[in-house]
Amino acid sequence: MRTPIASKSGIKARAISGTHTVLIALDATATARKGLLGFALRREDPTEDEEYWLRGSKVFPTVIPKPAQGDLYSTLEHPIQSFLWGDYTAKPGRTYHYTIRPLYGAPKKLEPGADVKLDVTTEPEKDNDGDVHGVWFNRGAIASRAYADKFKNAAPPKPEDPDDKHTAWLSRGLVEACLKFIDETKKGQKLRVAAYEFTYQPVLKALKRAITRGVDVKIVVESGKETVKGKKVDTAATKANRKAIKTAKLPATAIIKRTKRTKIPHNKFIVRETAGSKAVSVWTGSTNFTESGFLGQSNVGHRIDDDAVAGCYSEFWKALAKNPEPSDAKVSCMTITPTPVGETKKKSMTCIITPRTDSKMLKWYAHRIDGPGNTVMFTAAFSVDDSIGGSLAKDRDFLRFVLMEKPPTRKVAKLFKGDRDIVVAYGNVLGQTYLPNKKGELTLRRNIPDFKLDEWFLKEEHFRKTGHVFFVHLKVLLVDPLTTDPLVCTGSANFSKPSLSSNDENMLLVRGNTRVADIYLTEFDRLLRHFYFRDMAAELHKKGDDAKSKFLDEKGTWVGEHFSKNGMKSRRRQMFFP
Repeated sequence: MRTPIASKSGIKARAISGTHTVLIALDATATARKGLLGFALRREDPTEDEEYWLRGSKVFPTVIPKPAQGDLYSTLEHPIQSFLWGDYTAKPGRTYHYTIRPLYGAPKKLEPGADVKLDVTTEPEKDNDGDVHGVWFNRGAIASRAYADKFKNAAPPKPEDPDDKHTAWLSRGLVEACLKFIDETKKGQKLRVAAYEFTYQPVLKALKRAITRGVDVKIVVESGKETVKGKKVDTAATKANRKAIKTAKLPATAIIKRTKRTKIPHNKFIVRETAGSKAVSVWTGSTNFTESGFLGQSNVGHRIDDDAVAGCYSEFWKALAKNPEPSDAKVSCMTITPTPVGETKKKSMTCIITPRTDSKMLKWYAHRIDGPGNTVMFTAAFSVDDSIGGSLAKDRDFLRFVLMEKPPTRKVAKLFKGDRDIVVAYGNVLGQTYLPNKKGELTLRRNIPDFKLDEWFLKEEHFRKTGHVFFVHLKVLLVDPLTTDPLVCTGSANFSKPSLSSNDENMLLVRGNTRVADIYLTEFDRLLRHFYFRDMAAELHKKGDDAKSKFLDEKGTWVGEHFSKNGMKSRRRQMFFP
């Protein structure tokens, strides 16, 4: 949800709210920013009768030269030195009252300016007034100071217990929403599941309960083999799925094995149908039905209560249930969801399923990136396709944000090098950096020796020690999300040629829905800044100045980069005040 601009004495503020995140963007006239040392923020929550000044981790060094590990400090005394701030502790469907107070003077004798006030209502997770979309992002930040502080750096003891406090904090509603989708399916209705990794017992047991109460459940699940040293062997997913299905005691009659597999049968969706086989709702997104999918890596679950969209996924499921050869699957997918020609219709939803006979969708995505006038936000797992990379790298007058699992490859880094308008962040643990592997790519993580921020931040625990993706598992493209005509592309598919031509995948293109765009925008920004801070701290360490990440500027020079011509932070401010 987007608030009108509020202003007072040369300071302007506006908010963009999602479900759990509120972004407050600020601006200031030349007069108002003279001697500005930052902003104090207060939040009032009438629902819980709470009112308090928010706290931060950065301090003025002359006031607190050695801050204690884990301590937070009132923004009334140690203000926020940024023109964009995120509240990550909001709750869905609530109204909050924010006060933004500019502070001037000196660190030990701060002088308040005029307060600016904003009333902000967060989006409900599922709009009871008829909106067809429900969107749930997990925390995606088990490697975080917040987790370390809250749970004393201990790994989650009961990750398969949705009621465990660790699980609930990491899930942030994602597990609960998926289980609700299954549990509210009534006797006589049908659930049609397509799963790649299918091991999270709460989901499997929910499906078993559904069968027991008379729901018709059928599950297309990865059961294929791969060639290893000339021999056909079960894939890791196949073995894990078989064991999990046995543990949950799911009946064999509910299981449809996907053996004539494409390279990766990567779907993770559930369709609900009526007793008459009419598809009415679908659960989709990037979240594998695994412990790490729900609780570790960043993921989204997206529910759509729309007959046409659910019908498309139902047709896809029926094609998969036939266990087709890859060539036949490609024909089916192109027939069910032809490649769009030009822009999709305004206020529309378009399904794209794979494998496909070509990779023209990459050019379609690239053309969308070419067209906006405000901003682009994009996730890439390990690299960026040439078509999309070329469009991102074009010299434009707006920012493009790229969020990756690991540092960009040499090729991508060279493509983006020197472009002041591209912001790249990648998944990392605070206090770790990447080293080159044998190919010279930055892929091997190691601890940073003598990392000064360790004096103030607890070392972080990551419960998933093995696997392929630890941090960024989202597959999202946002084009002009702050306009009245945003485009949100979300689903299971990475934006790559193999994803389009070799894998079972699904993607949903949502155009013109500002509510959906606001939720995705605020969560993308949260994750990007979560990892961007880590990346910058590692870079500062190389310069022998990583402690700088802990301290505030005492002379007011911090303001300059937010108003320098064409600077990144200046561009970012202009996104919200065009």
